Amino acid sequence: MVARISCFVMSGGIGSRLWPLSREDNPKQFHDLAGNGSMLVRTVLRLRARPAGDTPVNLIASERHAERVRADMANIDLAGGRAIFEPIGRNTAAAVAVAALETLLVHGDGLVLVVPSDHEISTDEQFWDTVEKGVPAAEAGRLVIFGIPPGQPETGYGYIEAMGEGDVRDVARFVEKPDLETAKAYVAAGTFFWNAGIFLFRAETMRAAFRKHQPEIWKTTERAFAAAASEVSGTYLPLGLYSAIPSVSIDYAIMEHASGIAMVPASFRWSDLGSWQSLLDVSRTEASGNVVIGDVVAIDCEHSYLRSQGRLLSVIGLKDIAIVATADATFVAPVDKSQDVKRIVEQLEKSGRLETKFTPAHDRVLLPGAWRQRVAHWLFEETLPLWSTAGVDEHHGGFHEALSFEAAPLIRPKRMRTMARQVYAFSVAKLRGWDGDADRLIAHGIEFMQRGRTKRGGWARVLHVDGTIADGCEDAYDHACVLLALAYAYQAGNPDALRLGQETFAFLDTHLEDERLTGFLETSDGTELRRTDPHMHLLEAFLAWHTATGERGYLRRAARIIDLFRSHFFDVESWTLGEYFDDAWRPAAGEQGQWTEPGHHFEWASLLVEFVAKSRQTDLIPFARKLYASAIANGLNRSTGLAYGAVSRSALPLDLISRSWPQAEAIKAAIALEGTGGPDLKPEIEARVAHLFRWHIDPAPLGMWIDRIDEKGRVVATEVPASIFYHLVTALMQYLDKTEGAVIFYQLPACSQSIPAAEPAAAFSKATA
Repeated sequence: MVARISCFVMSGGIGSRLWPLSREDNPKQFHDLAGNGSMLVRTVLRLRARPAGDTPVNLIASERHAERVRADMANIDLAGGRAIFEPIGRNTAAAVAVAALETLLVHGDGLVLVVPSDHEISTDEQFWDTVEKGVPAAEAGRLVIFGIPPGQPETGYGYIEAMGEGDVRDVARFVEKPDLETAKAYVAAGTFFWNAGIFLFRAETMRAAFRKHQPEIWKTTERAFAAAASEVSGTYLPLGLYSAIPSVSIDYAIMEHASGIAMVPASFRWSDLGSWQSLLDVSRTEASGNVVIGDVVAIDCEHSYLRSQGRLLSVIGLKDIAIVATADATFVAPVDKSQDVKRIVEQLEKSGRLETKFTPAHDRVLLPGAWRQRVAHWLFEETLPLWSTAGVDEHHGGFHEALSFEAAPLIRPKRMRTMARQVYAFSVAKLRGWDGDADRLIAHGIEFMQRGRTKRGGWARVLHVDGTIADGCEDAYDHACVLLALAYAYQAGNPDALRLGQETFAFLDTHLEDERLTGFLETSDGTELRRTDPHMHLLEAFLAWHTATGERGYLRRAARIIDLFRSHFFDVESWTLGEYFDDAWRPAAGEQGQWTEPGHHFEWASLLVEFVAKSRQTDLIPFARKLYASAIANGLNRSTGLAYGAVSRSALPLDLISRSWPQAEAIKAAIALEGTGGPDLKPEIEARVAHLFRWHIDPAPLGMWIDRIDEKGRVVATEVPASIFYHLVTALMQYLDKTEGAVIFYQLPACSQSIPAAEPAAAFSKATA
């Protein structure tokens, strides 16, 4: 009887050596590199092509790629196998342990074959002929690996030294990637083979090896596997338990320590497709030895790899050169140096460049200012007129917390932050040339806010509709919003703003500043978890007061927040900024410690750039780029292009709702970073504005917005919250400032509402006055 072999495809890698095509969000296993399907699909089909015997196929993949895996596997029969998703990469030892555990659970002590997802193998028949030769040794309890006879000295692979002759040989040792002279000696010896990273073993044999050599990896993987959640789409390993597994390769963890390992020399041709050189070697070439893919015109070129993903690539007189052009990056190198692309990737990552992490969409608008007409009309003819009338509580004072989609006020308690944000928004509108009754609205809001002053001179968190205090908590977040509003009201000419701002700073220093000088308390009683969000808004307020007054004392206040950002808030490994911390600024326990918000990454990015402009601490620019890159690469819903509410530090969605404010903050961040020495973000600015209007503004009644969109693109908003108004006004005013003087060459997409088209001149004059 032919033995069952449970196959596992490891699909968690990034493939950075094939940059700029392969990136973190779209690694090489999902690319069609040879014109006959993605590497992942071809690997699975190869496993399914076993001539005889039960062969279930399982996938071990990153959860962040789950949607792509499901799409690739939609029409493939896995023969009883399933997808197992890792919440975070823990290297190949953890993946092999999961494979052994899954097999023990489903089939008992059966044979297991573990293969990479992104290797090129000559034929299915030769592959299975080689694997079957290793079956008797594996059934006898040996760990079996497969060695590739080296065709030339290769410094990019690990080697296996084997003893004996025949189909199954004894492994003498494993050796690291050698230098060129050592590689030449290995090839000449005839006893060294390339390590293909393919393993065959009995599940019980691997369990025994882990228990002997790496018991901690086995125990932690076993705990995570036992707690996994199984759904129709696959099995999802838990983040908290899986992240505790030591990150070690299977070679280091087991193969270099175990005894009696067998090696089967491969009878198939093999490449790990780990460089553009390797793709040139295995791909079909034209008469001159070139590989030409995409829109390429090549004249008098020889033995070159020429690939364009979109734009025309034209080349003359090249020999032994690799050129790979994508929508946002071009890589050029001699083919024999193409493996050094990793040095480029490292340099880009040091400077926080987005191009290593994110694959740009193909529908980006290329013309700066393409949305000016629509933006100006919406601001000055729709939303400011609406919220300066229907949004104002003329009877009780202040502003309404929310409107219905019929523009009716929703009567409820009024948060101090919302009142302050409305004052801020109308102040910004006045400073940008709005000819509405801004002075009255600013004074109206400040008068109402003062009804919420506490006995100690602070500001209450929530007021009743009539202005009496509903919740007297003195909250750092609310005080930041008040300070921001007063800074802009002062610039707009309000006579009370400066005095109130000075009084608020005095309260902040006396009652909300941490006595250890490590930032500010959440509330004046200091009882809650510490958050970065209030500190971000305080930084925003300090910078605003510096702009309003020119006094460097406010900049020194801002610098203290920046010091906290550097020392505690920003995680240099994941390029993320945490939200929740304990009293010593250590990440909070559990999911709260993993919680990051793309919208706040965008806000911090723009504030860092503003601080750089004032302080000349230019080393903060890479931090800003990394925050933006992290949010774009890991925080977007790929179906809608909108930022999620929250994702984990390892890029797993935690809050699937896309609200309107993060999309506005993405616009501000792209505007801030444009021109700071990184990539050209003008197309990205237009794309972010387009997404905001496509999903949040155009489907809403005039002057309003859809605040909440679910992961499927469905509207889940039931009202229009006033607290979002300031985000939208600020972002879109900055867009008008950034694109002033731009020329529109074509008609914008029609919006869902009937918008008068005869007033662009008036809107522009108001926007740029």
